[in-house]
Amino acid sequence: MNSYRHPGTILTDHHIDVPLDHGNPGGERIEIFAREVVASGGPGRADELPWLVFLQGGPGMAAQRPLGRAAWLDRALNDYRVLLLDQRGTGRSTRATARSLARLGSPRAQAEYLAHFRADSIVLDCELVRRELCGDQPWTVLGQSFGGFCAVTYLSFAPHGLAGALITGGLPGLDAGAEDVYRLTYPIVAARNAAHYERYPADAAMAREVAGRLASRDVRLPDGSQLTVERFQSIGGILGQSTGSDELHYLIEDPFDGDGGLSDAFLADILELVSFAHGPLYAVLHEACYARGQATNWAAQRVRAEFGQFDAAAAVDGDAPLLFTGEMTYPWILDLDPTLTPLREAAQLLAEREGWPPLYDPARLGANEVPVAAAVYYDDMYVPAPLSLATAARVRGLRPWVTNEWEHDGLRVSGGAVLDRLIAMNKGDA
Repeated sequence: MNSYRHPGTILTDHHIDVPLDHGNPGGERIEIFAREVVASGGPGRADELPWLVFLQGGPGMAAQRPLGRAAWLDRALNDYRVLLLDQRGTGRSTRATARSLARLGSPRAQAEYLAHFRADSIVLDCELVRRELCGDQPWTVLGQSFGGFCAVTYLSFAPHGLAGALITGGLPGLDAGAEDVYRLTYPIVAARNAAHYERYPADAAMAREVAGRLASRDVRLPDGSQLTVERFQSIGGILGQSTGSDELHYLIEDPFDGDGGLSDAFLADILELVSFAHGPLYAVLHEACYARGQATNWAAQRVRAEFGQFDAAAAVDGDAPLLFTGEMTYPWILDLDPTLTPLREAAQLLAEREGWPPLYDPARLGANEVPVAAAVYYDDMYVPAPLSLATAARVRGLRPWVTNEWEHDGLRVSGGAVLDRLIAMNKGDA
């Protein structure tokens, strides 16, 4: 173990070996990395505190890298010793990238490997980490977004490991497939576009002009990949964040150089938003996190055809507003993003995969005895509130807090207020 100090905290790195396939414990093993964070207060105090394990949103995103007691950590460290866990395949947990997966050879072998990177495997990893760090003592899980999906899987299949569960913007639909999710989220994203253009009317003309330029010319990002109109539309994922509309405005208010071409600064900013270099598993496994037996077959692309307002042609060829898309992944991203292109065939096999095991157990959840508190963001652009509220009603004892005070990133931006409310709810104080 390696320990070091930040202002107000002591951090300790943990590395635990786990099976790639928990159904075959004697087979290939991977490493899970988790960073323990405790307050640097009185001696011995941290050892007396219960554990809170944080599961990051995603899928395919590493846990945050903490700087002192910033944001929600400041509140959490009053009551807990916090464990920031890099979910398998992310960060320092045997990272899965096109380069690392190349050792497996065929796309089919890569797809079989990646099929073990859903919430069910993440929960079993957590259980092995828990036993390593605290023996039989249960701990509390804090799940943000996809991390909340994992928390519900935890409640379904390993509730004995939990003293409590805190969920922010991450109550999944227990019976909802990827198509169901997108049929709810596309209208929400369209409404966010309308609100953005109402707030920033001049952005409509500017977005159309950028789209027209992309439709008529071969425009390249700094990494050499092509910026298409659809790829430009995909930056709308930020509209679900607290400051997303403002950030989008600043991005597109001045995209051109003096010669009329798109500026280097603009293209660099776009690359930051469309590249999957920091989270390739997000692109490859995003729809798989909704799969319930059946193949997903690029559900977001298929359902998009039902919402004609997202077709860019009306904006490029006329005066309709260009609608940005949201948290959707499409097959064409595998052709355009150089960090994903080597995984194109494996991703297709995963999209066609049948027989995914269940991620939730409604019967077990209906008999739940673990204290659960969940923040449901009423206007959530990524995890639709109707699905979350339906699930809240099916998990015995779950206490939902429905709010429109915060967006999906409320845990990050609230300064600990969201976490404080959930902790109080689980203690029966709110």
